[in-house]
Amino acid sequence: MTLKKRVRSLIAAILIGSLAACGGGPPPTPRGAENVAVNRYLWAASLDVLSFLPVQSADPFTGVITTGFGTPPGGGRAYRATVQVSDPAMDARSLNLALQTRNGPVAIETQRAVEDAILSRARQLRIADGAL
Repeated sequence: MTLKKRVRSLIAAILIGSLAACGGGPPPTPRGAENVAVNRYLWAASLDVLSFLPVQSADPFTGVITTGFGTPPGGGRAYRATVQVSDPAMDARSLNLALQTRNGPVAIETQRAVEDAILSRARQLRIADGAL
């Protein structure tokens, strides 16, 4: 066997080996396709408490609710919100809220008051459902 044939055989073996190594394993999961287990009471309470805001998107599979600007009854300032329910547990850590006005983020006291209202409403819904 000539040197030229040996080099060709070696290159062919390397190419075949590297192609064989490319196979196996599951296909990658598309970004954003993962489902998050969402607490249904926090989800429903968020929609209920923020019902004065127009919903732009609500995806129960990722747990994200996005609203447009809206004015609460009796209020004069417009707000918008983004809510993420990130866990199946009915816990304050499962609820992430970003609330802002047209001028920027709201005061931390306002945000906490809305979070508390959502958590209270979630507890009411769970009690009414008899899930205790």
